[in-house]
Formats: sequence, C-alpha cells, structure tokens
Amino acid sequence: MYEIGWFSTGRDEAARQLLLSVHKALSKSSLQAHIHFVFLNRQEGERPESDKFIKLVRELGIEPVCFSSAEFEPQMRKKGKQNPEIMSTWREDYDREILRLLTPYQPKFIVLAGYMLIVSPILCDFYNMINLHPAIPGGPKGTWQQVIWQLIKEKARQSGVTIHLVSPKLDAGQPITYCTYPIKGEGFDHLWLAWQEDLNQHGIERIKAAQGEAQPLFAEIRRQGVIRELPLLTQTVQELVSGDLQINDGKIFRNGKLCPNGCLIDPYCTKA
Repeated sequence: MYEIGWFSTGRDEAARQLLLSVHKALSKSSLQAHIHFVFLNRQEGERPESDKFIKLVRELGIEPVCFSSAEFEPQMRKKGKQNPEIMSTWREDYDREILRLLTPYQPKFIVLAGYMLIVSPILCDFYNMINLHPAIPGGPKGTWQQVIWQLIKEKARQSGVTIHLVSPKLDAGQPITYCTYPIKGEGFDHLWLAWQEDLNQHGIERIKAAQGEAQPLFAEIRRQGVIRELPLLTQTVQELVSGDLQINDGKIFRNGKLCPNGCLIDPYCTKA
C-alpha cells in the first residue's frame, strides 16, 4: 500500500475540502494508496474550525496526530517574531518533535494543504513534501489573501495554482504542476473598471477595510482559483502515486520527461 502523509492547520472549510477531495479520489481509484496519517499543528479544543477538521479526519477513518504549535515553547516563539534567528531555532525544535511523533509512519510523500507554518530543513530534508500555492510559478508569495491583493495591485493579466516541493524558503520550492487562468478579459473587465473607480475615490486601504474579501474583483479571482485547487491537487497526487509524475533528487519528471519549470496541466483545471 502506497502511504501518503497530510499536514494541515485545519483553519477553514477549504482545508477540509482539499482533504476530502483527495481522500475520495484515492478511494475510488484502482491505485493502492491511502492517506496514512493527518498531522495538525493544533490540538482538539484549540479552535472551532480545526475541531471540525479533526472530526472529518476521524470520519474518514484516520486518527489525527495533533501537536499544538501555539503551546510549544510559547515564549521562545513570541521572541522569534522579532528575531529571525530565534524563530529559526524554534521551527527546528518544533519540527524535531514532529519527526518523533511521526516515527511509526513511512510516507512516500507528504501533502501540505492549508498548513500555516514555514517548514524547517529538519522536515524538508527528511521527507518529500508538496504544497499548494495559489499563484503561478514565480508569482506572488504568501497567503491567498496576500497573493490576490498583490495581483490586483500589479494589474496582473493572469493567475493560477501551483503544486511545488516544500523548501525552508516560503513558497520557493521547485514547481511540480501548475495551471493558469486569465484575470483580464471576459468576466473580469467590468470588475477591473469598477475597482479603478473605487480606487480613485477611496484608496486601496479603505477598500480593504470596508469590503475585504467581499470586494467583487478580489472575490472573483479567489473563486477562479478555488475551483482549480481541488482538481490540480487531486491530479498531482494521483500521478505521483501512479508514477506518471516522479521526484528524483529535487527534479520533476512527467512520463519520463524532465519538467524544469513544473508541468502545465491546464486540461484538468479549466472548467469554471
């Protein structure tokens, strides 16, 4: 049986849907693979949303491995927010504890889906870890909220979703697969026009404060990304399991062909 690990903070419905989608796809396929464990950096009872995630994990027949990052060396972590060296040490100490907790498991690779911590070299060097990032290779870094605001600020013509290898540097690992979608043209031009009118009247900070994620242009960019995240992640996991996609010494191959910049697989992710 091909064993896969899963890391999440379990902070929202999107995190639950990602896990559920991949679990269902593996269950329905002929591939002899399953998600062997789910690790959360929150404990049960810590947050309502992560409690929903833990409940789902158990419903899928998986016992979650929970280890709260908020409760691990809290004073050191607090100091680390002002001192990068202290934060680096905290991450390494925390990740060593994760390795200890995961000793009984031997995953072929680990999926990070909604995992809100930067992973240290301690874990990156031990496991092949993949992560979903809501931008094209070389696009904006950070959370999906940060990515979308940056796209709007840059007046970008396209965005996308990338699955990449995890590295200690945020969102900078080798791309594995990605898809793209336009954010200019049909369905978007009227939103950009309304955005520009609001921007001229109110400025970006007032728009953020008043509308936030409900701002129409922001919301449509997010919607177009979300509908692609599930199929892209599911397809990538299935191809890694089947061997169509391979990770060899940090290099990505698809059907035996080297993909130095990741594999564009738009055909799986273009239906809106």
